[in-house]
Amino acid sequence: MALHPAVHALAPKRLQFPRDAGAHPDTTTEWWYATGYINGDGSEPLFGFQVTFFRSRVAKTQGMQSRLAAKQLIFAHAAITDIQGKKLWHDQRMARASGAEPGQNPMDTASASTTDTGVTLQDWSLLRQADGHLQAKVKSADFSLTLTLAATQPVLLQGAKGLSQKGPDPEHSSYYYSLPHLRVSGELTLRGKRHTVGAGSTAWLDHEWSQAVMPPQAVGWDWMGINLFDGSALTAFRLRDKAGNAVWDGGSFRAKDQLFTFRRGEVVFKPQRIWKSPVSQASYPVEWVVRTPADFYTVRAVLDNQELDSRMSTGAIYWEGLCEVWDSNNKPVGRGYLEMTGYAAPMRL
Repeated sequence: MALHPAVHALAPKRLQFPRDAGAHPDTTTEWWYATGYINGDGSEPLFGFQVTFFRSRVAKTQGMQSRLAAKQLIFAHAAITDIQGKKLWHDQRMARASGAEPGQNPMDTASASTTDTGVTLQDWSLLRQADGHLQAKVKSADFSLTLTLAATQPVLLQGAKGLSQKGPDPEHSSYYYSLPHLRVSGELTLRGKRHTVGAGSTAWLDHEWSQAVMPPQAVGWDWMGINLFDGSALTAFRLRDKAGNAVWDGGSFRAKDQLFTFRRGEVVFKPQRIWKSPVSQASYPVEWVVRTPADFYTVRAVLDNQELDSRMSTGAIYWEGLCEVWDSNNKPVGRGYLEMTGYAAPMRL
């Protein structure tokens, strides 16, 4: 994405909750991103899930006086990885956002609260409940989700106390926090069959907002958020140029009460196995060795084909799916989500 002369570096600030769990309509791009896995009666996961809401500020319409002007757009993606069925199910939505808080106007099809987590898009939503837990609801032709996400750990501030740099120029940065090890309850329905969420089902929430998150030489990114079985949380990412080299990298490792923020150059992604999509013809590394200051990790996709085609909403084809993680002693240590963008075509935000 070309650097616009009006873009300035984000200033360090203290994130305050619940306000900063809500929307920031003065910024260009924002997303709430919940991923996790759902156990059945046993301890092994049956499904992975992703529910993501995006808010995009439309610069060209900000001066328009019409109430119908599309000043803010809301997009949403949802996906289910059926591990036993070896299939990814996904759907997407988009609509013009109103300026009202969710629920104020029954005619609104999309809105994002500025006071707390509260994003709605038609019959999809991610809302803070009275008990403080988050509830995600998704209904599509093939699947539906009603999930409660309960915090078991404090907020994890990414980067420098919540300000995460994404490129050599500080103008490319975001405000960014995570909620790892969310306890999941509720139910999932797939093709008419209802599944109750079993004990030990776990999720991860990212919330990020920015004026310009991608440096101009970057075509996409590789990212992972991993809930480690011992209660630790691992984040690792890199922004990548068209030759596959890292433009920037970072992440964090939190164990108990200690947080380690990775510096530029400390995270290295090395692909080990490639899967080629028969649909997009894009080639994705579905197995990685990821070097971090915490350890060397092997990251393997639970299912190779977890490619999402979101050209009807955000316009991108990307890979996002459930993965399992081993440490340098080849011991299984965690499970989470891996996201890879810019392989089918350069990302544009």
